[in-house]
Amino acid sequence: MPLFCVFNGMVIMKVSLQAKVVLLISSILVVDQVSKFWIKLNMTLGQSYNVIGDWFRIHFTENYGMAFGLQFWGEYGKLGLSLFRIIAVILIGFYIASLIKKKMPAGLVLGISLIMAGAIGNIIDSAFYGLIFSESGYATPATFLPPDGGYASFLHGRVVDMFYFPIINTTWPSWVPWLGGDTFIFFRPVFNVADSAITIGVLYLLIFQRNKLFHEEAREVNVEH
Repeated sequence: MPLFCVFNGMVIMKVSLQAKVVLLISSILVVDQVSKFWIKLNMTLGQSYNVIGDWFRIHFTENYGMAFGLQFWGEYGKLGLSLFRIIAVILIGFYIASLIKKKMPAGLVLGISLIMAGAIGNIIDSAFYGLIFSESGYATPATFLPPDGGYASFLHGRVVDMFYFPIINTTWPSWVPWLGGDTFIFFRPVFNVADSAITIGVLYLLIFQRNKLFHEEAREVNVEH
C-alpha cells in the first residue's frame, strides 16, 4: 500500500490506522497528564477558579475510585480496580489490534481507542502519583519527587479531577418529600480529560458505531460456534 498520494500537485502522506490510533491515544495522554501535573503542583485541594461564570470551574479534587469521583470499597477496592483497569487495557489493546487486522471501519477502532486512552490516563494516576508526588493539602500544593518519598505505594495513588460544571445550583422545593430544602446541583461530579475520553468514546460508539460494534460481536460468536 503506498504511503503517499498526490492531490492537486501536492504530495500528501497517507497515515495508517495504526498510526492514527497511536497519535490519538498519545495526544489524549499528553493533555491529560499535563493538566493533572499543573493542578497538582499549582493548586490546593478544594481550590477553584471560575472559567465561565459560576457554572464552569476548575476545581481540584482527588478520588480513590472510579471515574467521576465514584468510590469503590476502600483500599482493597482501589487495588482491585487498578488491577482490573490494567487487565482491561491489555484486552482492549488486543481487541483494537484484531479490528485493525480485520480492516474494520476506522471510526469503530478510534472510538474504542478513546476509551483505552482514558483508562490508561487514570491508571497512570493510580500507579505512579503516590510515588512521585507529596500529599496535596488544603493549604499547600503538592511537590514533585519529594525527598521523603511520595504519599502512597504503587497502585494506591489518587486520581486527579478538575473539571466542574454546576450548571444548575439550587435547592429542592420544601414540598418535595425527603429532599425538600436540600441542595440540588447538576452536574455534580468533578472529572478529568481521561474521564472525558472514556465518556466520549462510549457515546460515540453507541450513537454512531452501534451497528458495526454489535455486528462484529455477533460475528465473533458465530465463528466460535
